[in-house]
Amino acid sequence: MSAFGSRDTSVYVERFDVYTGNANPDLARSICRYLKMDLGRAEVFEFANENIFVKILDNVRDRDVFLIQPTCSPVSKSIMELLVMIDAFKRASAGRITAVVPYYAYGRSDKKDQPRVPITARLIADMISVAGADRLLTMDLHQGQIQGFFNIPVDELTAVHMLSNYFRKKDLDNLVVVTDLGFAKRARAFAELLDAPLAVIEKRRVGNLDRAEVLNVIGEVRGRRAIIVDDEFDTAGTLMEITRALQRERVDEIYACATHGVLSGHAVDHIATSGIREVVVTDTIPLRPHKQIPQIQTLSVAPLIGEAIRRIHLGESVGALFSSELNLVEEMLLWDDADDATDDATDDATDDAGPEETRAPLGATRGERCP
Repeated sequence: MSAFGSRDTSVYVERFDVYTGNANPDLARSICRYLKMDLGRAEVFEFANENIFVKILDNVRDRDVFLIQPTCSPVSKSIMELLVMIDAFKRASAGRITAVVPYYAYGRSDKKDQPRVPITARLIADMISVAGADRLLTMDLHQGQIQGFFNIPVDELTAVHMLSNYFRKKDLDNLVVVTDLGFAKRARAFAELLDAPLAVIEKRRVGNLDRAEVLNVIGEVRGRRAIIVDDEFDTAGTLMEITRALQRERVDEIYACATHGVLSGHAVDHIATSGIREVVVTDTIPLRPHKQIPQIQTLSVAPLIGEAIRRIHLGESVGALFSSELNLVEEMLLWDDADDATDDATDDATDDAGPEETRAPLGATRGERCP
């Protein structure tokens, strides 16, 4: 047993394997393209009675397994798939199981701020640990203390560097970074990377509704270009409130970015009519076609997660990914463009080839994608 209470995983075979559930298979395939490997084969589907069935189609005995499954919509189904797959790998004698959860659902339920309410973020952490995961790899948790809910090692990546580099390439001047108090620490790092001042929004949430009321804008924003930054955009209610507050302050242009584009309810309609110049999110959550409007730009976190997976397997530093010495962020953005060009060339070659020469798909995962 290790110091964290899990089984001893100090010795693995050289190879590691990557698998996915049905939550975001496109991201898993992109990660495998970055790692230059095939996606592991598994059957993951739902019976007519809504029970989840999982069968691993490869030998994973003593392998280092990475399971990619964000807990996005449909949330309950995605969580259950994650837990059942972890159990399947454990019973198949995998050497180490790393749950790669790019988007961690129930992150807002991280404290008991009302009488007789649960701390659901802790409950999800307990379930992942009990199912048999040996470690967790995730991105931009709603609050950092969620890491402490786990009794297994947690690596938390951030898209702050990738998002800031995207806006730095746009060469915008007279910028101000705007955020709420909950995301202020990471937003300060974002502002420093852009060499821009930080303004903070004071807000209060109305009851248990997905709605917030903006009280004050703390900082000088008038006449500037504003970039609103947050960990996630859900119904976009808070984003719209902040946008209206900035417009009252006569901000010239408004941009927005977040790691997780949940975009539930009428969020996309709100963004389309808001006057926001551009909203940038990552692909931790798949963006369905009807949500792909001109104002919304998606960046891929596949190279970031892929590099973290490689480093975890080799026992190298994950934190070094964000050091100024490595400068990997720009390369990761360029990788996305190069990957698209490679895919186009591959598609052309596949079209020219006969049906017998067509490549087999990377994975063998069954079931519907999450919305």
